[in-house]
Amino acid sequence: MEESNDSLTPEKLKIREQLAYHYKCILSLLGEDVDREGLIKTPERVAKAMQFLTKGYEQSPQQIISSAMFREDYRQMVIVKDIDFYSLCEHHMLPFFGKAHVAYIPDKYITGLSKIARIVEVYARRLQVQERMTLQIKECLQQTLNPLGVMVVIEAQHMCMQMRGVEKQHSTTTTSDFTGAFRDLKTREEFISLIKKGSL
Repeated sequence: MEESNDSLTPEKLKIREQLAYHYKCILSLLGEDVDREGLIKTPERVAKAMQFLTKGYEQSPQQIISSAMFREDYRQMVIVKDIDFYSLCEHHMLPFFGKAHVAYIPDKYITGLSKIARIVEVYARRLQVQERMTLQIKECLQQTLNPLGVMVVIEAQHMCMQMRGVEKQHSTTTTSDFTGAFRDLKTREEFISLIKKGSL
């Protein structure tokens, strides 16, 4: 949920006020009447939305993983698939959204399954490009858990392609990255096969 003004620190409140001021200027430059009824509160609403959509800058995915690390003698693939995410493209600040599929093969340590979904959320709540987000998720898990291998696949639709530019409404972009045991083709194929299977 977005933070109310009452729950903000003085610093965050000041940032919100500055954002709202600049969005009001943008609306005016676009030719809008910023004093008409429908737009009076729009700058503040957009400021609140942007603070929510970029809150990942204030969060540490490494700390999230470290807060739920457990010793476990398990060395088979752990997969969390179909993790919904919404992010903003840093080139046009338009949304891109889709699903992330994350797998790792533990070596002494596992982490809470919800933590994997949370690190996807943290990296998504920043201005992003899909390629970098894929890499960041992979590196966070590899560096924090030190597993035998990590693989990340992200499938997304980009509004900068659908709303503007080439305007291709049904295009999907897929990115992947992997480490360690996933360099083996059979291991990667097992992961791809498992994420393509339907729900249990």
